[in-house]
Order: sequence, then C-alpha cells, then structure tokens
Amino acid sequence: MGTWISTWSTDPADAALPALLCLPPAGAGCQQFRSWQPALAGIAQVYGVQLPGRENRWREPMPDTFGEAVAATAEELAATVAADRPLIVFGHSFGGLLGYELSRLVRPRALVVSGCRAPGFWDGAGRGIVDDAEELDKLFDTAGVDPALLDEATRDLMVAMLRKDARLSLSYVHRPGDRLDVPVHAWGADGDETVSSEELDGWAAVTTAGFARHRTTGGHHAVLRRPEPVLEHLAGLLRGEGAPLTPAP
Repeated sequence: MGTWISTWSTDPADAALPALLCLPPAGAGCQQFRSWQPALAGIAQVYGVQLPGRENRWREPMPDTFGEAVAATAEELAATVAADRPLIVFGHSFGGLLGYELSRLVRPRALVVSGCRAPGFWDGAGRGIVDDAEELDKLFDTAGVDPALLDEATRDLMVAMLRKDARLSLSYVHRPGDRLDVPVHAWGADGDETVSSEELDGWAAVTTAGFARHRTTGGHHAVLRRPEPVLEHLAGLLRGEGAPLTPAP
C-alpha cells in the first residue's frame, strides 16, 4: 500500500521548518506540488496528500467514504509532522473540502482554499461529474484543456480519476458542529464557472478566527496554472505574517 503523505524535500534541515500540506483537486495526484518545494526553499517543507487511484497509487482501491479518506490522512499526518510544528493546509477545489475536514482534526495555523465552494454547498455537488459529460468537459475547459484534443486513452484516464473523486464527494455530508478556530483564506478566480462568489463567501461561516477573500484571474484552475500569487501568500503565512482578517460573524 502506498502512503497518503508525500514530500519532495532532500534536506534533513527542512524538518525544522514549518510544514505546508497540499491537497490536489478531483482527478489529480499531488505530484503537481513538487515544484512548490524549491519555490518555498528555506521557508517550508512541502507535503502532498496522495489519495489512492492515481499516480503511484493507481492500482489501490478508493476508500468507501469521504470520512475514511480524511481519517487515514490525519492518522498518517500525525505520524509525519510533529504536533508542535507550524502547519498550513492548502487545498484546491475538491482538495479544499478535504483540507477543511482535515483541519477540524489537526488544527493548522491557517487553512487556505482555492476554487472551492464552502462545505455547506457541497452536498450532492459531485453528481453532475458522475452523470454529465458536459460537466466533465467544463472541468477540462477551465483547466485550459480542450477535451477534443485529448487522445482517447488520456481522456478515459482523466475521466476515470475525476469520477472516482466525484463519487467519493457524494458520500460527504456537511455537519457544521464546532467552527474552526484558525483563520481561513479563500482564493477565487474571476473566470471560474464552477464556483460562485456566494459559495466562496460561505467559508466565513466555518471559522471564529477570521476570514479573507483573495482573487485572481483565469478559470477554475488558475491558482495551479499560475501559482506565484498564492505561493507569495502562503510564504507570508508560513513566516507568521498576514494582513488583518475580516472578523467572522
């Protein structure tokens, strides 16, 4: 069985730095965050969450429920990153939802999400991806990929991975419970057709420690295609910096 947590640091001294945990969007693996380690050299050790069914875990079965995925990630994170080590959690799209539920268990210094609707808007949200080819194409389009240009094998592989995570998201039920006591930052893109302003603003309701909205240009995956603004933001948080946040309601 593969591991749920990956890292790309080669310097043992990085273990003394704050940790940045990155959770990828639906249908993707965490290797896309490999380039973030040199970008944050001397600031953080970058970790990625790798769910089964992709990249080096392609042959492993997906967990039966969303909760199982969160619990398994939290267990391995606790064994990997010391509890007293500063931790920032970053999640994009579906990864933001995973990051939120994980943050309820591990209490990071801050939670940063991008292209991700707030938890209260997620119930049943993956149904369109499972059943609707047009919705799948919309996700390809917002990633800057024209599905018509993909060869059949590549498209089938991408569709299979997307649908695995969409089915997993259908097992998610938002149970508000206690709000987070860590700051939440939500990034949105002006051209994102899949997440509305209302769905991003909903993140303010999940925390008592302050909320901030950040905007960029592009489609749903703009933050991953041009990560420089969010990397600068994350670097500041990892250093313990940060602008004042809007008080949570």
